[in-house]
Amino acid sequence: MKHLLLGLALVGSVQAAVAQQKAAKAVKTNISAATVERVERTLADDKMRGRALNTGANEAAQFLAGEFKRIGLKPLNGLTSFEQKFQVFEINTTSVQASLNGTAVPRENVVLMSGIEQVSWTSGQNGAPQASVSAASQVNWTDGTGDTAPKVCVIGPQADFRKEVGPLLRQKGNVLVIIDPAHAAMFKRLAGQMQHSTFRGEKPQPYTAAFILAPAAVTNGANYQLTGATSIKPIEIRNVVGVLPGRDKSKAAEQVVFSAHYDHIGYLPAVAGDSIANGADDDASGTTAVVALAEHFKKAKSNARSLVFVAFTAEEVGGFGSQYFSKQLDPAKVTAMFNIEMIGKVSKFGPGTAFITGFDKSDFGQILQRNLQGSTFKFEPDPYPEQQLFYRSDNATLARLGVPAHSISTDQIPTDKLYHSVDDEVESLDLKNMTEVIKAIAQSATSIVSGQDTPTRIADAGTRK
Repeated sequence: MKHLLLGLALVGSVQAAVAQQKAAKAVKTNISAATVERVERTLADDKMRGRALNTGANEAAQFLAGEFKRIGLKPLNGLTSFEQKFQVFEINTTSVQASLNGTAVPRENVVLMSGIEQVSWTSGQNGAPQASVSAASQVNWTDGTGDTAPKVCVIGPQADFRKEVGPLLRQKGNVLVIIDPAHAAMFKRLAGQMQHSTFRGEKPQPYTAAFILAPAAVTNGANYQLTGATSIKPIEIRNVVGVLPGRDKSKAAEQVVFSAHYDHIGYLPAVAGDSIANGADDDASGTTAVVALAEHFKKAKSNARSLVFVAFTAEEVGGFGSQYFSKQLDPAKVTAMFNIEMIGKVSKFGPGTAFITGFDKSDFGQILQRNLQGSTFKFEPDPYPEQQLFYRSDNATLARLGVPAHSISTDQIPTDKLYHSVDDEVESLDLKNMTEVIKAIAQSATSIVSGQDTPTRIADAGTRK
């Protein structure tokens, strides 16, 4: 009996090896390098104006919808087209003026985040401090102007800027934050993030947060004045979603998602006359992979499970695209999610490699590695755990619902000087290596797509660690 079992095991191993060799051969046939280059160059072209929600995102969506139609995908159930439309709110500060102790504060030293169109604050006559709070040099004052008076906080020179500002950004109430000049560099980063439009998935709450970089150390009792105006308008944005129905009736209700975000950040201050942040790597590269994989699996005709190909919008401004998409699916029916994020450059492990975020949270990565046995390509665990990349892309939304949802990337993000710059151009990419990464994703997904493997669910993705 023992010899019989051993013999059966050996037969199974041989069959698995043969299957892997066939899968590798199919990948080499069906991933089109021409498609990769064409789609990448189109998405990263200057004509797309950086694919921000208020620049070229709609044009990019139309192009991707055309690609899904060309390939022969079907719209997601409930949709009549490949565009999954929904609404967000665009918020712009149109004017702001502030003064401290009677001295005007330069405009670049004031950041206003408001859910109302007009705000006007003036401190009381004596500006008397009411209470002192926290070891971070915060001080509460009352301005004497009524119910809309802000909570006023001073972030002193020894305070932990990130720790103190984070809760204030999320506070449900009016707040005025006066920041010591020791934090000028961090304030500049905050101002840079708020320089362009901000977006909300829902209509913003009627609260205002204002941040002022003080010209000098501020003592208790400082007087202030602030006025500002904000434009708040709803805009329609869209994911692009296509489906390749499962070929096995018993497994067709199970879904495997291949995703990337097609939006980027639009325009930046000009460098050598170039102001368009093309986002060739971030994330035209991942979106290109989604198109190439859709083309591959359509030709392969090997998917027992239904395959959902989605290009998300609004990742750069809060992940609103993946959040909306997740609400249209039953997460219990999503077997796995291959989210593809920045694969245009060679990884720290060298050519022919990529890494998987959240590798230890399910056996998704182990399945992919097993399907690549016999090939020269290798998937590695995320080498940058301190960056918390597992939570920083569109996989996080479905992962928090238990889906084995992971991002695949090659970016050396701690040292990537082109990230979110006008120099993230096609010319900076290694298109040959990028094509090999896409081939590896196709090969590594074979057993999940065919219904032979089902990754374990994620149980602990609800809290950042």
